[in-house]
Amino acid sequence: MSAAPPAVPSDHAAPYVIAALYRFARFADPEAIAAELRTLCGDVGSCGTLIVAGEGINGTVAGSDAAIAALVAHIRTLPGCADLDVKYARAETAPFARMKVKVKAEIVTLGAGDLDPATQAGDYLDPAQWNALIADPDTILIDTRNAYEVACGTFDNAIDPATRSFRDFPAWFDAFAADLKAQGRAPKIAMFCTGGIRCEKSTALVKARGFDEVYHLKGGILRYLEEMPEAQSRWQGECYVFDERVTVGHGLKPGNHVACPACGLPYPRDGEHMCAGDETGAWPHRG
Repeated sequence: MSAAPPAVPSDHAAPYVIAALYRFARFADPEAIAAELRTLCGDVGSCGTLIVAGEGINGTVAGSDAAIAALVAHIRTLPGCADLDVKYARAETAPFARMKVKVKAEIVTLGAGDLDPATQAGDYLDPAQWNALIADPDTILIDTRNAYEVACGTFDNAIDPATRSFRDFPAWFDAFAADLKAQGRAPKIAMFCTGGIRCEKSTALVKARGFDEVYHLKGGILRYLEEMPEAQSRWQGECYVFDERVTVGHGLKPGNHVACPACGLPYPRDGEHMCAGDETGAWPHRG
């Protein structure tokens, strides 16, 4: 968890602070929480999107230092949000056109029924602990991201579920779990994603399916790449990110991928790319 926006050189303090945040928590009245947030966001002049649900809060917002400090401080007063996970960056211009606060059924859509990630999720591991766990040959390592993200890079020996959407993950895991149980196996399961939210929710699903030793990478791949020296890293390739950088590598340095302007898929800057849709006209990576 970062307590404050990142320090910047005194001669070039980019005026906009960007805060990417999420927290699984129990909200009895998401509509009331969203109404308070809409008022506060209007008062401080922030932009971006916040999603509120009974299971917590998720979103990315931007504004002045004072605006984002006030908004984050308020969110940390919400039930279960004192340890809100926030990742900060800076920008020269406003990265979003307006401010939206939405109430949804889930803060990240899995569609797996009545899960409670605030109480059911697996155990967090920091990058050093993560390396030790995934080096164990008895640990099953699962990438919870979509196939087009995995294609850019992943951890050594990770299983790729080849999903088009996070909503596809429960069906894949149920089939995978049935095979494990048929073999009489109850292994340690380690799960990861870009920033932590998808793998955290996935661990709640896995535990609800009867597996006890379930772990997820705290802060996701991005924290791992930021903190883990490349010489000690078990990451291979680059990490897809949902912004203009397209991918990043160790130290969060910009990667060597670009996004197709037609279909949005990432591909190596010097490589070839075909983006034909399927017979329905839908792009193959969109669920």
